[in-house]
Amino acid sequence: MATHPVLADDAAQFLASRINYERAATVPYGKRDFRLDRMRQLLARLGNPHDGLRIAHIAGTKGKGSAAAMLAAVLTAAGYRTGLYSSPHLDRVEERLAIDGVPCPADELAELVAQVRPVVTAMDAESPGPEGESTRPTYFEIVTALALLRFAQQGTQAAVLEVGMGGRLDSTNVCRPLVSVITSISLDHTQQLGSTLAAIAAEKAGIIKPGVPVVSGVQAPEPRDVIAKIAAERGCLLVEFGRDFDSTYHPPQRLDRAAQPALVDFHDRSGNFGLACQGLELSLLGSHQAANAAVALATIAQLRRSGFDIAESAIRQGLASVRWPARVEVLSRRPTMVLDAAHNVASAQALVQVLGESFAARRRVLVFATTRDKDLRGMLEVLLPHFDDVVFTRYWSNPRSVPPEALDAAAAELGSTRRQMCPDPATAWQAASRLVGPDDLLCIAGSFFIAAEMRAAIAQTTSGNHNAATTR
Repeated sequence: MATHPVLADDAAQFLASRINYERAATVPYGKRDFRLDRMRQLLARLGNPHDGLRIAHIAGTKGKGSAAAMLAAVLTAAGYRTGLYSSPHLDRVEERLAIDGVPCPADELAELVAQVRPVVTAMDAESPGPEGESTRPTYFEIVTALALLRFAQQGTQAAVLEVGMGGRLDSTNVCRPLVSVITSISLDHTQQLGSTLAAIAAEKAGIIKPGVPVVSGVQAPEPRDVIAKIAAERGCLLVEFGRDFDSTYHPPQRLDRAAQPALVDFHDRSGNFGLACQGLELSLLGSHQAANAAVALATIAQLRRSGFDIAESAIRQGLASVRWPARVEVLSRRPTMVLDAAHNVASAQALVQVLGESFAARRRVLVFATTRDKDLRGMLEVLLPHFDDVVFTRYWSNPRSVPPEALDAAAAELGSTRRQMCPDPATAWQAASRLVGPDDLLCIAGSFFIAAEMRAAIAQTTSGNHNAATTR
């Protein structure tokens, strides 16, 4: 396929012109703004490309992206051409439309946009609808359609779809999957999804379809009961972490010195999976990732029942080879540099646990930026006791970023960690670099957006050595 940079630029401008709630100052949530009817109409005009796909649909507060990546990697290792739709992206939108672990080429994305654009333009012209509701497709709806169209046109034999936010009203929820998956439930996006675990679980469980098997990694009793009730009402087989399966995590040691994999044992408590994998190498770090791996394996067991031929060798290869950036990602050693997209209290707790288990740096420095609708105080309460210095900054790709002055004020109420403020990621990187010696650890966390902008800042000021190391 020939590269067509002018067309690629035009496609990028077209996508950038759409309503994008990921980068909006406020995120509404309701049928007026998130409308499955609009998504169904868009896909219908494109020939319903999703109808022929064999889909695994994955929701959850945290872990859904990692579990989706693991599942897709195993399916690819088993010989299936596999599409993975994920969000958000770190560097390029093409990352969201991957096949067999490879992002969509820019020129191919441009051709897909050229196919979708006339349909979107026609829907724009019909807005507003009969009840005053917009028929203008949003950024996320269009990108979701692009992914489904690409997977259909490229002949994928399996597709793994990660929910963007919530589940019930998410654009991906138009699919009819072979299996529905909910990885975890914790407090996040509370303004949109609800202020209790039960309310959030009900939104996530909106992906459950009548008669479609459900795999749940949810362990807290309140949301677990909600999911069980909805699955029963819809006549679904429910497979649960802690009852039907679980995992044991064996963390690697001294990753500040050298790379080595984590090990995971998968336990089939029910005896119904046909899987009893011990000593699985896992390229992603943390007991939370071991739980995500167990959810992925329980999902594989359901896909086997749908006719997929997935051997244990493919499971081992997929879990050992999966790459998922900004999830306790080791960018360098001496000094050790860790990039993590922890953006809520649960993911901050997971990050702290991994740092304690697998890294032994003498001093630790945190670079932190986050978003206005997050539990800022809760995250800082978890993180600050584990760092000697913190550099507060903000990202500039999203208007919801919290000013460093507000971060500093919140930290001042919590403890005596040494603090400084920087206006942007480039300045924060320079300040943090001055604080760490060869045996120290630098961690960047708080948001996918700061992960992406700090990665760019680091790339601009280094010769590439920091990007060479990985956890393997």
